[in-house]
Amino acid sequence: MSDELLALVDEEGRPAGSAPRRLCHGNPALIQAVVHLFVFDPQGRLFLQKRAEAKDTFPGRWDTSVGGHVAPGESPEQALRREAREELGLELASFQPLPAYLCRSDWESEYVFPFRTVHEGELRPDPEEIAAGRYFSGQEIRRQLEADPEFFTPHFRLAYRRLSFLD
Repeated sequence: MSDELLALVDEEGRPAGSAPRRLCHGNPALIQAVVHLFVFDPQGRLFLQKRAEAKDTFPGRWDTSVGGHVAPGESPEQALRREAREELGLELASFQPLPAYLCRSDWESEYVFPFRTVHEGELRPDPEEIAAGRYFSGQEIRRQLEADPEFFTPHFRLAYRRLSFLD
């Protein structure tokens, strides 16, 4: 996985080459293109995944429904479909793009292409990627954020603040 090539972008989300994963993680100067999907059920609850303990960043924390890197030459929409299939066994019939944003930390920089969808039916989380998954109401998320923000990944906390549909 450390040799996996990741698509790089500039601060505006425009393609800027590629680099191996091992060089991107730990180097915030390289901006990785990533996708995140927010899966809602018909009742408006948001599916969150608990990251597997084997993950190199934020193992065991709760995160967006689906998240992953864009591969070189892949569009964000193609990456989204691939990641949804790999992580949740979800074949996306439709989805809505949300405003993209830059997420920086001391460890890495990601340009996030977020999307949302409503799904009714079974999800099949990949146990290598996801330790657990369940739907949360907005009230449950807000309560948990107040009680223990570290329950969630830093990215999810940022997304929650930035994306108004979660309120």
